[in-house]
Amino acid sequence: MLAFVLRRLLQSTAVMAVVSFIAFGLFNYVGDPVAGMLGQDATIEDRARLRGELGLDQPFHVQFGRFVGNAVQGDFGVSLRQGRKVSTLLKERLPATIELSMAAALIALFVGIPAGVYTALRRHSVLAHVLLAVSLIGVSLPTFLIGILLILVFAVILGWLPSFGRGDVVALGWWTTGLLTPSGLKALILPSITLALFQMTLIMRLVRAEMLEVLRTDYIKFARARGLTDRAIHFGHALKNTLVPVITITGLQLGAIIAFAIITETVFQWPGMGLLFIQAVNFADIPVMAAYLCFIALVFVLINLLVDLLYYAVDPRLRIERGASAGH
Repeated sequence: MLAFVLRRLLQSTAVMAVVSFIAFGLFNYVGDPVAGMLGQDATIEDRARLRGELGLDQPFHVQFGRFVGNAVQGDFGVSLRQGRKVSTLLKERLPATIELSMAAALIALFVGIPAGVYTALRRHSVLAHVLLAVSLIGVSLPTFLIGILLILVFAVILGWLPSFGRGDVVALGWWTTGLLTPSGLKALILPSITLALFQMTLIMRLVRAEMLEVLRTDYIKFARARGLTDRAIHFGHALKNTLVPVITITGLQLGAIIAFAIITETVFQWPGMGLLFIQAVNFADIPVMAAYLCFIALVFVLINLLVDLLYYAVDPRLRIERGASAGH
């Protein structure tokens, strides 16, 4: 087990190094930050002086080496747009993104899995057909269009919920949360539903397909022949084996929720890291863009490691196979 974790950590380190290199290399060609900082009226001498102060006149490998060395210590440099430390900007925006992502993930899981089980067990019922039809809408419509439609209905026409912002927040040390205020909870509803809808329909359809496949297996037929109740068969045997492949997809989708919250945060002007990234792209703020991409890569790496560890808890065959290989 320890060797498995160490091997995964080495692979994760290699992935982070490659992502950092690609991100830093690509972002050097998205625009000239010096032009945005000084404007068009700046002289050539002013541009050269600022390039020297920012270290942009040095070779690529020198800039990248300095970036990696500082990033390992948690220092991603200074934002070219705001003149503040990138780590401070990310720390200020992180609570909003995590709060939105976790709310969307909970909605996707606690609605998607039961809906998938229901549509598999009651696949000929009217409600199952309605859920499948709604899932098609969630898959086919783009996220930004869903967000705009929700704003139009619930914020503009009905006036029940706010259309932008995070509402009032409460500071708990450096962490800020809107879950403790009524306006914060209201502001969270529309963006979390928008972000969760695609993931929820994906999880529902995956659980349904896996559940139908498991119900056709021989051991389920044997369990019925033994006289076990439908509840014991469906939830004690079928659902447990259904969740093995679902864990992988769900883990990756949780990472995708954080990574692709950019669109939702832009539509609802949610003050998270995704909105910060969009603003950085418009200004060619290379340190912020590189730090954000490294953070997203780290999220995916950690989630993949957690998914691999969960396999051991859910699927006993992996423990048996690894134990047998260790014995040889």
